[in-house]
Amino acid sequence: MKRTLEPSPLVQSKWMVSVVLERKMPPSCQEKQIPPPCDGLGKTSFRRRAEQSGGICFWLQHLRGSKLLEVGTLVFLLSLFPVQARATVQAASLRESDQALADEGMSCLMNGEADAAISLFREISKQDPASPLGDLLQADATWWKIYYTTANLVDPDVFDVVYSDTTPYDSQFDSLIQTAISKAEARIAARQDVAENYLYDGMSYALKGRLDGLRARDLATARDGKKMRSLLLTALQLDPNLTDAYAGIGLYNYFVATLPTIVKMLRFLIGLPGGSRRLGLQQLTEAAERGNLVRAEAKFYLAKDYTRSNEMQFDKSLQLFDELQREYPHNPFWKLMVASVHMRLGHEKEGDALYRQVLAETAGRNTLVDESVHEQVAKALERLHPGESIH
Repeated sequence: MKRTLEPSPLVQSKWMVSVVLERKMPPSCQEKQIPPPCDGLGKTSFRRRAEQSGGICFWLQHLRGSKLLEVGTLVFLLSLFPVQARATVQAASLRESDQALADEGMSCLMNGEADAAISLFREISKQDPASPLGDLLQADATWWKIYYTTANLVDPDVFDVVYSDTTPYDSQFDSLIQTAISKAEARIAARQDVAENYLYDGMSYALKGRLDGLRARDLATARDGKKMRSLLLTALQLDPNLTDAYAGIGLYNYFVATLPTIVKMLRFLIGLPGGSRRLGLQQLTEAAERGNLVRAEAKFYLAKDYTRSNEMQFDKSLQLFDELQREYPHNPFWKLMVASVHMRLGHEKEGDALYRQVLAETAGRNTLVDESVHEQVAKALERLHPGESIH
């Protein structure tokens, strides 16, 4: 999603005039050979167009010294390039703004500040109301509010144990997801940013599956996952650089391969494609290391997978949760996860001390994540120390 800007229409027009009237080449083209064209001009999208059409440097090279160039040709070229560049510059500027807001919002979200993240994601929707991205990210932040409110936050290997089947955030989540899906499908139909919108469509179904999975709705989760898989594979086929897609595909491959009993039933009922445990872990690792929007969340799921009974790779899980704690120190949930993995490793002294740190640090705070973490870490300490007064 992140792009840099192409040369402005004014700059391109000046180059054209300098070639025709002054026989001068722009500095970035003077030392270039044809091919490769325009490497010095900077942008991926611009370089792709240059490679396809010969690029503006190609045209400038051939215009220079031409005695057959007529005024009509110059007028045509001066009108053509600025129009193309203007459209691309506007799109690139919006995308850069989206990326900055998305980055800041995801940092807030992973630091436990879901409402602040939602405010930033709404700005994306305001800047580009037709884009699904703002709605998708708002839904993601809403999912975390549901997770903090209802899920088992203490046990790192648990995915679908919840204390309530509904929350006040459910209707908001459903509305945002449906809006994101509708917008993504509309842009795909309009052939606008097709690969990215297949990604956003797939990520929307991934979020639906994450909520259904959290509440142990197996059939709904499987249907969401099947749809998500198809959309994300299409996105990767169109653009292999959309690394965020590997988070959803990796989760799909891993869980389909490691939940054999229910999967056998669902594969028969809905034609669910098979998965691969090893490939799923590899794909989650790819998203955790190189992802754009989902890097931290992929790391979260990868760390949880490593604690499951079929993995028991607690050292790897501890490393990943510790990285999240250091990167997002304002979210007590990450320290809670570090403490819980220490407990799984048999490091009871370290785990108990961290539990007590989390309890003290969240006491008296009224944010959603602080209150939820405080309540659950207090219960964990009460189980470890029956009869002790835990405050």
